Amino acid sequence: MANAALVVTGSLNMDFVVQVDRMPAPGETTLGSDFKMIPGGKGANQACAAGRLAREVAVKMVGRVGYDPFADHLKASLAAAGVDVSAVMAVRKQPTGVALIWVEKSGQNSIVVAPGANGELSAADIESVHSAYAGARCALFQLETPLQTVEAALRVAREAGATTILDPAPAQRLPESLLALVDILTPNESEACLLLGWEPRRIGLEEAPELAAALHALGPKAVILKLGDAGCYYSGPEGIASAGGFSVTAVDTTAAGDTFNAAFAVAMSEGQAVREALRFANAAAAISVTRLGAQASIPSRSEVEDFLLARV
Repeated sequence: MANAALVVTGSLNMDFVVQVDRMPAPGETTLGSDFKMIPGGKGANQACAAGRLAREVAVKMVGRVGYDPFADHLKASLAAAGVDVSAVMAVRKQPTGVALIWVEKSGQNSIVVAPGANGELSAADIESVHSAYAGARCALFQLETPLQTVEAALRVAREAGATTILDPAPAQRLPESLLALVDILTPNESEACLLLGWEPRRIGLEEAPELAAALHALGPKAVILKLGDAGCYYSGPEGIASAGGFSVTAVDTTAAGDTFNAAFAVAMSEGQAVREALRFANAAAAISVTRLGAQASIPSRSEVEDFLLARV
């Protein structure tokens, strides 16, 4: 029986994925290939990843879907990964969220999201399922649901004693009241720059301490900077730590960040030290980019462990 809990609050989308040689210019029609319909949404991706990667952590999902076949498909995908979906609520006035995704041969993608039911997740909904957060060691959040709802859920999770982890994506400026409820903030380079009002730029490990210090000043207790090929950098109460990236051939970067956050939360919930948790998260994310799709790309626990053993 699982002896801890990890709660994910956020979006559930059905992803429509098409491979393209290059992104179309404005007004241009191009031919794509290899169409797939794949369960996604940043919240559901993180919940699915946590479910697949966890051994000692019970995973729960809080979110909203519509009354349509996509909702059934999304909940079934999460349940198959071992995720408790009893707090995924249905709403009649909006359809289940969808994402339209174009993936280039290089693995880079372009995404348009129609939030649908995700936009209906409210602070009142969070209060109605507040018991879902009881006993949680970690709680994961993203920004594909209304900000006031994210803030309300962060507060409920904090009150329940959970470590709150926010993936600030899609990138946007955030209020101080919300950031004050974040224990661990996990931006990539562009998200970090936007949060600070800096011009977008590539960030290396040598600049990471300055960037992390600036982000700490916004309110979060700890910061993880996701630096792509350079790996990641942690700054928090335990000190600083970094973990290098893994060299792999990227096919599709969709859900790599979601996989990283879920893997880190699972490792921390299971009692791993920060440095080991970062390496575990880097490995899970590296495997995910070698495959097409969001939840379809997420590895199992044994795959991550084998990947790490081969790189000792």
